[in-house]
Parts: sequence; structure tokens; C-alpha cells
Amino acid sequence: MNARDDMLAGIRKALGRDGSADAATRATLQARLKGHKQNLVPKRGRVQGREKIEAFVKMAEFSLATLARVRSAGDVPGAVADYLKSQNLPPKLRMAPDQKLDAYPWASKPLLQIARGKAEPEDEVGLTGAFAGIAETGTLMLLSGPASPSTLNFLPETHVVVVRAEEILGSYEDGWAKLRQIADKLPRTVNFITGPSRSGDIEQTLQLGAHGPRRLHIVLVDDGADAGTER
Repeated sequence: MNARDDMLAGIRKALGRDGSADAATRATLQARLKGHKQNLVPKRGRVQGREKIEAFVKMAEFSLATLARVRSAGDVPGAVADYLKSQNLPPKLRMAPDQKLDAYPWASKPLLQIARGKAEPEDEVGLTGAFAGIAETGTLMLLSGPASPSTLNFLPETHVVVVRAEEILGSYEDGWAKLRQIADKLPRTVNFITGPSRSGDIEQTLQLGAHGPRRLHIVLVDDGADAGTER
């Protein structure tokens, strides 16, 4: 670590960011962070209201994810249990220690065996929330942190994600804009997940589960209300 720290310190010094930068330079850097200019957004990312929800569903399913829509938070445990049963999977999962997930009434499905924490090699199913859903490509935006271990996104063969309709945004740019709103507590890692893991490297034959989960199932909590026009 000493060699690494020395190297990074040298880079910071060369850039004038080791504390020696003058006030004008620091002000310029802060202005750049706060005044980020939005990049080009394709037409399918410039959607509003209910269009965002429907576009997200369409693109997620196009990317080989499966999706269940429920009307309320109370329906989430049943939707998860039904999915595991439909895939002939045991009613057992590893769930992120996320307060948003704890709020769902898991006790209504007493046969579900739920452990909380980072994924272990023996876990078949990982359950997480999402920071946002991106309608542009049907992508899930997940942040790393104590409440959302990244191992749950990649280690279990089946990844179940609960996302609420109000968390769905139009474009990637909207996702980054939302992230900048919590600039004081940025995550170490941002993961964009579009469908299950796959590869066509071997003889151009599509193989699911190449580098992560072979199944991605999304539970969308959608009461049917207008999703609004906020990005």
C-alpha cells in the first residue's frame, strides 16, 4: 500500500490537487462538478410519466430479464415466492441488508428462508433493491455499500431485484444526475445490469450465466399512478 499511496500522491501533486492548488483552481473544479452538462440523450430515453414504465418493461424483457408487476409493497413477498417456485428453486435467498427491503412484509410468506448480508458461494438466489431503473435500455442501476453488497449482483445464479415505479428514469444521464444529488456519499462502485449475464464469445453461441447470474428477475412495484415528469 505504501508504493500505491506514493504513486497516487505523485499524481495528485502533478495535478495540483494535493492541497497546494490555489483557491481559483479549487473553485474551477467545484464548478465543473456542480455544473455538469448533460450529454446527448437518444429519443427512447426522453420519455416521461407512464411512458418511462412501459419503456423500461419492454427493454428489460427484450434483454432476457423476466419481470413481474405488483400493485403494492404487500405483494412483493408473494411475487418473489411465486418466482422461486416457478423456477423449481428452493424458497431460500440471501437479501441485501437494505431498510427499503426490510419494509416489505416478508413474514406473510413464512416458508421463505431469508438470510441478510453479502453473498456466499452456496447462495443460489440473491435479492437486492435498485438505485434506479433506466427506461432507455431496461437497465438496473445499483450502488455498492453496506446496505447493498455487490456480491449479491454477481455471485448467485439467480438475481432478483425489487424496483419501484418512481425509481424508473428515462436515460443514463438521468441516472447520473440522480447520483450527483448524493455527491456527499458517493458509492465505491456503480453497477449497470441489463438482463442476465451472457456471452457469445465461443462460436458466437449465446451462453447465459457466463460471468454472473443466468437469471435476472425484476419485481416492479407499480400502483398504476402517473410516474410524473421529474427526471
